[in-house]
Amino acid sequence: MSSFGTYMIGFLLVIVGLAVGAYLLNVPPTWIAVGVIVMIGIGVLTATTRTRPKDPV
Repeated sequence: MSSFGTYMIGFLLVIVGLAVGAYLLNVPPTWIAVGVIVMIGIGVLTATTRTRPKDPV
């Protein structure tokens, strides 16, 4: 598995944990969905920047 895939799996586990915690704190489902979408976007952005090969100089 690529490092991008590994990074995203770990990030998705963090997102699921935060969503479950928010649910247990009685956060409205709409806001949980908004948070999950934003976190997925941040995860893709950081995974892409951290796992892409360095540009040759």
